[in-house]
Amino acid sequence: MALASLSASACVLADVGSSELSAERETQLVRMVRQDCGSCHGMQLTGGLGPALTKDALVNKPAPWLAAVITHGLPGTPMPPWKALLTEREARWIAERLSQGFPTQN
Repeated sequence: MALASLSASACVLADVGSSELSAERETQLVRMVRQDCGSCHGMQLTGGLGPALTKDALVNKPAPWLAAVITHGLPGTPMPPWKALLTEREARWIAERLSQGFPTQN
């Protein structure tokens, strides 16, 4: 049931455009991923408590699905929802960057 709900959310997020974010906000999001996500997924995003978030590890995970996971979390796992801190557009931006190979600096 939770997976079906997450899949439905991914479809909704797929329709959210990847409109430009300000350079300042992009820098903040990169820092957030490195510090906050990195605390569970590893500082290099190669895994830890949570799975790896490298380009290779995410090859079969579509960006809309990743954005839904970021936004809503994964019930029954330690992955929390980030919707209180991120807009859907920001979650989609992060998901797209993770899918492409997240920046190693910033």
